[in-house]
Amino acid sequence: MQASDEPLGLTVHSMPSPAQALDGAEGRRTVRGRWKMILVLLCCAAPVIASYFTYYVVRPEGRSVYGELIDPQHPLPSLNATTPDGRTMPLTSLKGQWLLVAVADAACDALCEQQLYLQRQLRESLGREKDRMDRVWLVSDAAPVPPRLDNGLHGATVLRVPAADLARWLTPTAGHALAEHLFVVDPLGNWMMRFPARMDASGAARAKRDLDRLMRASASWDEPGR
Repeated sequence: MQASDEPLGLTVHSMPSPAQALDGAEGRRTVRGRWKMILVLLCCAAPVIASYFTYYVVRPEGRSVYGELIDPQHPLPSLNATTPDGRTMPLTSLKGQWLLVAVADAACDALCEQQLYLQRQLRESLGREKDRMDRVWLVSDAAPVPPRLDNGLHGATVLRVPAADLARWLTPTAGHALAEHLFVVDPLGNWMMRFPARMDASGAARAKRDLDRLMRASASWDEPGR
């Protein structure tokens, strides 16, 4: 027996309004745009991340690291510094170069002079890579810089930054002062390493190895100049 014909069941679905369709398309574009932005940021940061991974994790030389890694890193603060001739400049303008930073008041006692000497020697020891690193002396008061330092400071960047502002960015190890350390800042403007307090010639030789490895690890993405 032939089955009796039955009417087809039809379900009517309402069509989205033009506004709803546009909202959905806009949402999808927003999500795609955010993912694209994340990918771009990751691509920009990848060389830096890779160099730090190579330096701190892989360590093909198998040697211990002398400097202390700062975690989390401290970015250059958004404040104005003063040049020796009285001009103001944003501290963030130092970005774009590796920085080897010393801190002291303008009187610059024997410890300060020793730090500035080691700072100069460490940069010179980098040989052809030295142009990728700047010497920076941050003067923590408003007193005049003694003329006896002129020769030693040739080629260095000297800036005045109030001690209170410096204390919000750089910190010494417990029981020590900022003036007892040398600090390393990467080209992105992040304070990322602190050398031990009152470093002597033997310590400077170990610090040189750290700087050599930093230069090699960052060679693929960092170039001299800003």
